[in-house]
Amino acid sequence: MSSLDRILPFLRPIEDLLRDPGITEVMVNAGGARVFVERNGLLEFVPGRVLEPRNLTVAIKNIARACGDEISEMQPLLDARLEDGSRVAAMFPPCAVAGPALTIRKFTRRYTLEDLVTVGAVTPDVATQLTAAIAAQHNILIAGGTGTGKTTLLNALAARIPDDDRIIVIEETAEIHLDKPNILRFEARRAQPPLGQEQPLPPVTIADLVRASLRHRPDRVIVGEVRGPEAFDLLQALNTGHLGSLSTIHANSAEQALTRLAHCVLTANVGLPHRSVREAIAFAIHLVVHIARINGVRRVAEVTRVVGYDVAADRFVLEAPALVAMPGGGIAA
Repeated sequence: MSSLDRILPFLRPIEDLLRDPGITEVMVNAGGARVFVERNGLLEFVPGRVLEPRNLTVAIKNIARACGDEISEMQPLLDARLEDGSRVAAMFPPCAVAGPALTIRKFTRRYTLEDLVTVGAVTPDVATQLTAAIAAQHNILIAGGTGTGKTTLLNALAARIPDDDRIIVIEETAEIHLDKPNILRFEARRAQPPLGQEQPLPPVTIADLVRASLRHRPDRVIVGEVRGPEAFDLLQALNTGHLGSLSTIHANSAEQALTRLAHCVLTANVGLPHRSVREAIAFAIHLVVHIARINGVRRVAEVTRVVGYDVAADRFVLEAPALVAMPGGGIAA
């Protein structure tokens, strides 16, 4: 039984959409009143498709159990991964104002770097440059918007890490899949309310995991996504000899990615001056890869090398970013 088959019994009204290979994402809004899909990078409304709110609520609860998770009024958010990499996100009232919401991003395939070149998501020259950066143990930050393929590219690059290296992968929810002989996988845990007489479980954050990972003798640390104060701990790791690391961040350009990383570091409230943070980032990050959705497909849009930091001008010194997207092709969005 496939991962998707495990949840299909709870979603009969939209089963055909989930089975359609041309659809990459299914979105159920407003307690089941409106259904949208993403096909070929474009959103489409599916007319005449309605799920009853009560049935949708039961379906989401059953999906959470099938994923080994829980969703309720006390814990109204669900962010889970199926074994194949498909992502299930749900929200219950009162956080979801118009009724339960469900979004399923289907896993289609895992791309190698060669695959990404073949489909036009990465040019051959950029693939060569990134492969050399991995071999040289450069720290690479992959930037892009939601659903642009950041993790797909990270997976493809991480596969080029030598088998002799000890790798620690840190994620909010497991999404990175590597077949390496010496790998540790750490996953964050949300705070969990008590069940019956049990004690509540405190959260284990990405920052906690980054700090703990350094005691496990990593050669490379991979953080699935940087979004908050864990950026400070990651920056400390990168500036104390842990080279060759990979991470992703939400940003709309390579330069914006560095600024956003600085903002994330500052949320740790460690008292570092703004300029000191930016200077540390310039030392830590060697390469920023920006991936974007262009004409409905995902492609690497720029690769920027971080040369340094100009203290007087308070700006990062970057090599002129090269536009590297091909005119056609790319990862079908």
